Amino acid sequence: MNKALIIIDIQNEYFENGALALKDPIPASENAKKLLDFFRSKSLPLVHIQHVSPEGQPFFIEGTTGVEIHESVKPIEGEKIITKQYPNSFRDTELLDHLKSQGITHLVIAGMMTHMCIDAGTRAAFDLGFECTVIGDACATTDLEISGHAVKATDVHHAFLAALEFFYAKVQSTDEYLNS
Repeated sequence: MNKALIIIDIQNEYFENGALALKDPIPASENAKKLLDFFRSKSLPLVHIQHVSPEGQPFFIEGTTGVEIHESVKPIEGEKIITKQYPNSFRDTELLDHLKSQGITHLVIAGMMTHMCIDAGTRAAFDLGFECTVIGDACATTDLEISGHAVKATDVHHAFLAALEFFYAKVQSTDEYLNS
C-alpha cells in the first residue's frame, strides 16, 4: 500500500487572533506535527494543502499572515504544496493527478476544519478510490449554530468523525496511527 500524508489548511487564520479562530487548534497542530515528522523520517510522500480565498473573501487572503501555513507544520524545501479555493482539496486542483503520479492508494488526513475541509476532502478522496485514515486528534473545528441551537465544537468534531468512520474512513488518534 502506497500512502501519503495530506495536511489540510493548518493555517494561521485558524489560530488565536485569526479571522476564523478554532477551538483548541494548538493540540491538533501538535499532533499533525508528529505525523509530519514521522512521514519525513520515513521519506514517505506528503502534501500540504493551503486554502487561498478568491478576491472579496474576508479570510485566507493572499499575501496576509492569516493565509500562511502555521509554523507547527511549515513545509520544508521540496515538499509539495497545493493551493485550493474550495473545501474539497481535489476540486480545481492538481491533487488527484499528483497522487496518481506517485501511485498513492491510501491517504492519511489531518487538518482543519473537521466539519468542512476534512469532511469534504475525505469524502471526495474515498469517492475517487482512495483508502482513507483520518487522524481525529490532528483535526480541529469550532462551535456552530443551526436554527438557533448552539452546537459545541467537541460535538461537531465527534459527529463529523463518527460520520466519516461509518463509511468513508478509518478514524484513529495520532498515537494509534504511529504505533500501528
